[in-house]
Amino acid sequence: MRRRTSPAGQGRRPYARLPAGLLLAWLLPAPLLLAPAPGRAQGPQAPQGPQAPQGPQAPQAQSPQVPQPAQGQPAERASEGVQTAQSQEASPVPPATAVPGLPQAPAAEAAGRAAGPALAGSLGDDPSWRAYRARFVTEKGRIVDTANGLISHSEGQGYGMLLAVAAGDRAAFERIWGWTRANLMVRSDELMAWRWAPDHRPAVADMNNATDGDILVAWALTEAAEAWGEPSYRTAARRIAVEFGRKTILFRDPHGPLVLPAVTGFSARDRADGPLVNLSYWVFPAFQRLSLVAPEYDWASVIRSGVEILRRSRFGPSGLPTEWISAKEDGLRPADGFPPLFSYNAIRIPLYLAWAGIGRPEDYAPFRTLWGGIDRERLPIVDTGDGRPVEWLSEPGYTALPALVACAQDGTPFPESLRSVQDGQNYYPTTLHLLALVAARMRTPSCLKP
Repeated sequence: MRRRTSPAGQGRRPYARLPAGLLLAWLLPAPLLLAPAPGRAQGPQAPQGPQAPQGPQAPQAQSPQVPQPAQGQPAERASEGVQTAQSQEASPVPPATAVPGLPQAPAAEAAGRAAGPALAGSLGDDPSWRAYRARFVTEKGRIVDTANGLISHSEGQGYGMLLAVAAGDRAAFERIWGWTRANLMVRSDELMAWRWAPDHRPAVADMNNATDGDILVAWALTEAAEAWGEPSYRTAARRIAVEFGRKTILFRDPHGPLVLPAVTGFSARDRADGPLVNLSYWVFPAFQRLSLVAPEYDWASVIRSGVEILRRSRFGPSGLPTEWISAKEDGLRPADGFPPLFSYNAIRIPLYLAWAGIGRPEDYAPFRTLWGGIDRERLPIVDTGDGRPVEWLSEPGYTALPALVACAQDGTPFPESLRSVQDGQNYYPTTLHLLALVAARMRTPSCLKP
């Protein structure tokens, strides 16, 4: 999902102190379109009009582009693909560059502005994490998307880093973060290229970012800095958070702050129905914690706008949001050129709501109605136009999402079968399952008691 040139990273020197004028310029909103860096791959052009997929496909990386899922990769080939991809991974880490100075507020004051609980240790010594690490994390730290052509993306790297902090696994965190810096931070700014493909040369063909991946990585670095007291993690988290705050969050939009899915391709200047948003990019628990590294932004307002947009995006008889939503002028509607589906991206919305401990019962109601209880064995992808399922997500990890929502809303215990991750699943459902367990342990641990 993302890309970049001057990576944030460990081993960096502390923030260079910048003149006040330059620091102010850094923090003010910048134009959404990036000029390509000399000698680097040309950045993506604004889409000329999204092409609808030709039919239901295997889950894809949560790309900021028009969803075009790759053909599903059989799960049994995952370990073979991990081994063949390892030899293609870069290892050098690009050098540090000047970054904005840290805020002068005392650490205690900044910590007081963090609304959510700390992530570290919430997963504990769970064998599910060890199984996840063995199956999806290469020796060099690449998270492999086994159902999507064995690619890697900034979203997956961010999830892997979060899970490593939750498990207290600093060695794995270092590996994942090191690979991310070396391979995705290849842009001319502080953000990440969204997608890395082992069978392509160059492996990063699209220099656009994906904002949710940047958010997840910045959040993971913030949690790692809090857990292990490593200044370079805090420095890197701030670099990324300040950058996506400048370039992808429209703080002055009439709808409230809008999170653009990427720097390029989704703004009003890029599309006739722009700006476009995707509600699954509102990573609510991350926004509760990013004030620790970037307190100059009003993260609470970003949370409020996401919840309000969700309440105004109840489309069709199902009352569900579509993946891609036009926020042009005063209205909200399904975006042009995209199928009006509640699909792979959007199933994360209630995960993030429950993880942050926010929202009213009515905010969860459409998801609970759709999923019909914690005993459901598969989740539907729904055409919001007529409310009918068009495909089913059958891997059991997906069903941890209804279990989490029932836990958060009613205190319903997790079914015994969902208290650990089942073998043989692909990257995405396994990741969502582990994230749901982390969210439950952080917010409603009683649901996991024997």
